Amino acid sequence: MAYDADFGEWVREHFAGLGRLEIKRMFGGAGVYASGVMFALLDDGLVWLKGDEALGEAFVEAGCRQFRYPTKDGRTMSMGYWTLPETALDDPDEAVVWARRSLEVAVRKASGKKPKPI
Repeated sequence: MAYDADFGEWVREHFAGLGRLEIKRMFGGAGVYASGVMFALLDDGLVWLKGDEALGEAFVEAGCRQFRYPTKDGRTMSMGYWTLPETALDDPDEAVVWARRSLEVAVRKASGKKPKPI
């Protein structure tokens, strides 16, 4: 993972509709927090938003990639984070909609609640 402070400032501006964000460096990348809850990762110029099964499906439908990384034993692991949809890269309003959905997942997971049936 790699984090660039200029990219962090772009993220703060792009997601300004969420309110105050904290960006904390971790493992070479960074975590993005709103109201004390981490809902996104920053790595190599990409925003990775947290998702659950339902939101993950929406990310896939929007053409997003899931966060995957190689392990020392040659396996590939995945995490519950997806790239910000391409259409949201130039549209802060759309980006905030996705980020709010991601933040809802992060808050629910942090509180241990199960998702509501659709």
